[in-house]
Amino acid sequence: MRSRFTKSLAVLAACALVVGALAGCAPKTSTTDGGNTTSNTPVKGGTMSFYIGDPAAIDPYNAQESEGVQVVHQLFTSLTGFDPMDASKLVPAAAASWSANADATVWTFKLDPNDKFSDGTPVKASDFVYAWNRIANPQTLNTATKKVDPSQISYHLGAVEGYADVQAGKATEMSGLKAVDDLTFQVTLSEPFGDFEYVVAHPALAPVEKALVEGGVDVNGTKVAFGDMPVGNGPFKMAEPWKHGQYIKVVANASYYGAKPMIDGVNFMTFKDPDTAYLEFQSGNLDFAQISLGKIKDAQTKYGTSSDGFTANPTSQVLLGAENSTYYLVVNNKDGAMKNLALRKAVSLGVNRQAICDTLFEGTRAPADNIIPPGIAGYAPGVWAFSKYDPAAAAAALTEAGFPGGKGAPTISLTYNADGGHQKIMELVQSDLTKLGLKVKLAPLTDFPTYLKALGAGKYQIGRLGWIADYPIMDNFLYAIFNSKSTDNYSKYANTAVDEAIVEARKVTDTAARIKAYQAVDTMIGQDLPIIPLMFYKHHHVTSARVHDFVFSSMYLADFTKVWLSK
Repeated sequence: MRSRFTKSLAVLAACALVVGALAGCAPKTSTTDGGNTTSNTPVKGGTMSFYIGDPAAIDPYNAQESEGVQVVHQLFTSLTGFDPMDASKLVPAAAASWSANADATVWTFKLDPNDKFSDGTPVKASDFVYAWNRIANPQTLNTATKKVDPSQISYHLGAVEGYADVQAGKATEMSGLKAVDDLTFQVTLSEPFGDFEYVVAHPALAPVEKALVEGGVDVNGTKVAFGDMPVGNGPFKMAEPWKHGQYIKVVANASYYGAKPMIDGVNFMTFKDPDTAYLEFQSGNLDFAQISLGKIKDAQTKYGTSSDGFTANPTSQVLLGAENSTYYLVVNNKDGAMKNLALRKAVSLGVNRQAICDTLFEGTRAPADNIIPPGIAGYAPGVWAFSKYDPAAAAAALTEAGFPGGKGAPTISLTYNADGGHQKIMELVQSDLTKLGLKVKLAPLTDFPTYLKALGAGKYQIGRLGWIADYPIMDNFLYAIFNSKSTDNYSKYANTAVDEAIVEARKVTDTAARIKAYQAVDTMIGQDLPIIPLMFYKHHHVTSARVHDFVFSSMYLADFTKVWLSK
């Protein structure tokens, strides 16, 4: 999934005063320690205030970025799930069990008979059929605008039989989906896909109720668009319609079939930018925020550091765990200058990644030598040979490109969204490339939606993106970012051999052999260098001192099922 901040998303609007107006926000007890605790005995109740950017969507069919997925993850439960402490481990979710045939082309999911939507309606296999077809169909309506608004994440279902026909307008439903009975959901794929059980854990692939999607959700006698008041089968439900640019309030779902959360709910708060949110946290108005750049060591001193990097408790509140995500420079491979591989090599070899990690992130991030992060099975250090800092090799590559010492090279534009905290990163990239003799200018765009449109239209030379794993497998990076038909392939990289190799890797049913096949694809892409990996993400977040047993996973997903709050 995409990231628009240096880790999360930017907001479209903000209102700091809203925090204090909402019931259940963190008590304003301290401006220096994030709040005081009074007891270590678990208690029920309370509402946690959690900073996010204003999502693009919280309707599963178009949950396309980190903030929307964060909310959808609380409202909905997909077929399988990721263990919060070890994302490589799948756990039963809406499906109590599942199996595949010998060549992994037919997957059968047995639904948990106790699973219900928050309105009490039992979840049926047909709800998955409807939900997935809605994602795949390019004529799907946005329930709020009533206009055609195709899903940006339909590629997750690209392996399902009939997907191509739906995308092409030849059919309205995928032939590979079947509700065998109310509790048996069968999926037939067009090609074998040994990792499909990971794909179906994505929060967006959850069930939805057709009647509510198409007829609206009743709120005190008024029909509200499903996109603003989604009804799901997760541990939480919407407390009221989404207040765009302000907040999203969710409360515990009494109909949830699993273990009930200890807290009453979560207020997802939006602000102008991460720095504003961190100031609100320091003022005691938030329970969770992203630490401002340059403030990480200070926060560690004030709040203490989590021993495992993912679990927060009083006095160990700063989370610095490694994420399954990579920050990279996206390069326009169709641009007259940047389609020159030697020039791309020069740019990559000329960027001092370690300096960015040390200067801006106080050593809490690591230079990226691969698009695949270390937490994903199959990562191999140094596979992307040009993803390192080597000024001499950069100068040689610049000469190879036809621009010795930068002479005759065109001015390079670095484009980025100004609402996400990327300015300082791009300034350091600009400085490094200038040392090579290149002329480089910064070209910020106002916000993330505007920026994405520019990327999609190819109106840039070099930009920036972050990719957070939708599911912890190599395919999610290699297919989503580099397949020639993927909507997230903003570099417009097209290599038929890579497309075919990914399909072949998917067919391998043996896990070790499948990973080896993906590694070969990864190496192939690294030689082409269509994008330039910069950093592997790590958390730089903090919780208030009233938060206990809170887990923020390597998948950038919050687990609110066990957290409790001091009174």
